[in-house]
Amino acid sequence: MSYAHYSQMTFQNMLGTLDRLVGKAIDAGMTDDILSEKLTEDMFPLELQFRIALNQVLLALNQVGGKAVPLDEAEYRSLEEVRQRIAEIRSHVDTADEAEWADAEAAVDLTLPNGVRFVMSSEEDIRDWIMPNFYFHVTMVYALLRNAGLAIGKMDFIPHMKRYKVPAE
Repeated sequence: MSYAHYSQMTFQNMLGTLDRLVGKAIDAGMTDDILSEKLTEDMFPLELQFRIALNQVLLALNQVGGKAVPLDEAEYRSLEEVRQRIAEIRSHVDTADEAEWADAEAAVDLTLPNGVRFVMSSEEDIRDWIMPNFYFHVTMVYALLRNAGLAIGKMDFIPHMKRYKVPAE
């Protein structure tokens, strides 16, 4: 299996996690004010955690996935908007053709807004930059929602594992 295939599968699993978490927050009656919640004063609020996580998927599709999809710059104003963006990004992942992804060894030249520059292969970009950042921000979403009182547990973070569950003997 190619790095593209594994990346798309991972993105779909964890976008499903984000969708589940937002859905639970909505079902629990959490208001859109939750989007301003922070764990500490020097951390990003929930809204930006969602946006950065979703932008990591778009960044991957743009850098190595053969797509040209604009990153989300505007602040999400509601949980429903977050849920809608998750669905749209899942659709982008679904329609990304594995054959259009850059060769695993193709160079990616990434310069961050603070001027730090990285040069790596496409596969390294996904493995060493995109996925760790994606998981970090998905984890922060989970932590912020749980800290705000949402009744969630580990299986809400990895709901895709249900498909592998076998009945107890």
